[in-house]
Amino acid sequence: MKIFVTGHKNPDTDTISSAIAFANWMKEANNVDAEPIAQGEVNEETAFVLNYFNVKAPRIVTRATDEGVKNVILVDHNEFQQSIDDIEELTITGVVDHHRIANFQTADPLFYRAAPVGSAASIIARMYKEANITITKELAGLMLSALISDTLLLKSPTTHPTDHPIAKELAEIAGVDLETYGLEMLKAGTNLSSKTEAELIDLDAKTFPLNGKNVRVAQVNTVDIPEVMTRQEALEAAMVGSMNKDGYDDFVLIITDIVNSNSQLLAVGSHLDKVEAAFDVKLENHSAFLPGVVSRKKQVVPQLTESFA
Repeated sequence: MKIFVTGHKNPDTDTISSAIAFANWMKEANNVDAEPIAQGEVNEETAFVLNYFNVKAPRIVTRATDEGVKNVILVDHNEFQQSIDDIEELTITGVVDHHRIANFQTADPLFYRAAPVGSAASIIARMYKEANITITKELAGLMLSALISDTLLLKSPTTHPTDHPIAKELAEIAGVDLETYGLEMLKAGTNLSSKTEAELIDLDAKTFPLNGKNVRVAQVNTVDIPEVMTRQEALEAAMVGSMNKDGYDDFVLIITDIVNSNSQLLAVGSHLDKVEAAFDVKLENHSAFLPGVVSRKKQVVPQLTESFA
C-alpha cells in the first residue's frame, strides 16, 4: 500500500526536503512504500539545494485519489487549507510539523510528531538518530538546507538551542561549511528581478483563517529591501488582484532582509487597523518597517492572530 508524503502548497526548502527525508525514513524504519510528492514547482532556493546535492525534485501530485492513493503523511504543515487538494478525502496516517496546530482533525488515531524547533527537517534528523538509521550525504544536505532556510542560518527566533548541534552534525555529514554554504544557499533564493509581482507575492504565501477572516500572509527574502520597494505600486495591485480572485479579506507581505535581519511590511485589505495593532506600527502608504522581524511563524502570524481575535 503506497503512502504519499507531502508538504504544503507553495513548497519551500523545508517542505520539499522533509518530504524526501521522511519518505526515506518510513522505508528504512517501517518498510513502507512511501513516496515524497510536491504541491507545486520548487523555488530557486530549493532548486539550488537539489542541484547542489544531486537530488531529483519530487513529482507534483495535487490529488492523491486520482492515482488511487488513499493514505497521506503531512510534513511541515497540518492546516488543511495549506495541504493537498483532496486532503478531506484521504486518511492522514502521520504528521511531522513545527507549526501551530489548527483546523485539524482526523477520524482515526495517527502518528503525530511536533516540536517548536527550527524546521520540520530538524525533527526528522532527530528521528533518524533515534532509530539509528544512517543519514547519507544527500539527506544530510537536504535537512541542513531546510534548517538554514527556515531559520535564516540559525538567526531567526524560531531557532531552538538544539538546532545548533544538529546543524553542525548535518554539515559535517554533508561535507559543507555551515556559514559559507548557508549564505550561498540563501542568496540563491533572493533573485527577485526575474519574477513578476504576481509571482513574488505567491512565492511563499499561506492563508490563515483569523476570527472568520481569511488573511493571506506572504514573505519574500532579499538582500536589498529598497530595491523591492521600488515595485510597491505594482505589488499592491497584485495583492489586491489576488484578494479579489481568491476571496482574502487582507493581504500582508513581509519583505525580509536576510543579511540585516529586518523586514518591511506591506499590507492591503479591510482591516489595516488590526494589522497596525498587531505590530504596534502606523502604516504610511500601506507600509511600515519592522526591525528584527524575520519569522512569519513566530513574529507575524501569532501577532496577527491576537489582533484579529
